[in-house]
Amino acid sequence: MTTPNIRNVPTQAVFIDRDGTIGGSDKIEYPGEMQLFDGVAESISTLSQHGFKLFGFTNQPGITAGHSTVEAFQQEMKHFGIEHTYVCPHPAHEQCKCRKPRPDMLIQAAEDHQLKLEQCIVIGDRWSDMVAARVAGCLCILVMTGAGMRALEEDRFRWDTMEADYVATDFNDAVKWIMQRRVQPMQE
Repeated sequence: MTTPNIRNVPTQAVFIDRDGTIGGSDKIEYPGEMQLFDGVAESISTLSQHGFKLFGFTNQPGITAGHSTVEAFQQEMKHFGIEHTYVCPHPAHEQCKCRKPRPDMLIQAAEDHQLKLEQCIVIGDRWSDMVAARVAGCLCILVMTGAGMRALEEDRFRWDTMEADYVATDFNDAVKWIMQRRVQPMQE
């Protein structure tokens, strides 16, 4: 693997995956079931207080099966402090345009909120989160919670062509990296 080229540009927004990244496990937990990991509420608040725009982006195929609604996921994320959340409700076999690893949720958010994706960061626990980030031009942080460890171990062959800009122990560590980068940009 090569060392990623960390850009010294201001960060406009942070895109945050849900299941396994900020709470729950590597399984889907529906709104009202998921508990945030320790310290995540404070870390989300830190990002918000420092002027970062926060967006959720999540694949939730259970919506198509009738287990929940897009609105329920969006409301829960808003309750967690994430104002806007983009949700793909489709199962993988439908091969829709919005499902990660495709970058369409990120692109749509950029259009809706006048973002420059090269000035955004994605935090997630799966290889598909990292691919969506890379294709969109975002920096990416892989967390080792949820499916993160498995993403590194089982998807090892995929990492030969791409790597995360930072591998964090958890969401709180990812936020610390973002905040350190904001104060002291990393060298190219």
